[in-house]
Amino acid sequence: MSPNQVPMYRSEALWQILKELREGHDGIQAAVILSIEGLLVEAYPSDDTADSHINPTSSPQVAALASVMAGLSRRTLNRLAQGDLERLMVQGEEGVLLIYPCGRNFLAVLVERKTRLGPIIAAMNKTTPLILDILGD
Repeated sequence: MSPNQVPMYRSEALWQILKELREGHDGIQAAVILSIEGLLVEAYPSDDTADSHINPTSSPQVAALASVMAGLSRRTLNRLAQGDLERLMVQGEEGVLLIYPCGRNFLAVLVERKTRLGPIIAAMNKTTPLILDILGD
């Protein structure tokens, strides 16, 4: 680190990663990092509106729901002897939720329906190691 470079806090670094992921790909509605317990670690955009009628993609809701799905998926794969969870994709009429494990945390991205998923999946594959480096899990 150069003498003029200010160290970035962990939350700022995670926020920057999510910002670059979302702004670098059209169609991403929300990107969150959540703990295995369903707690929000970081989100972009940072929207704390929990009312699903005002904002159905609010960060706390995405974090809680993604954590439940990822936990059940991990247990199901374990029970069926299929190895560790690599990626979870839930596709609905209006969009797709992609969830990637990051140690004891998860990266979840909510994507609009008609968005090409290939570039987003590739970006998430590159993003998860960066998150792991910061969180140390």
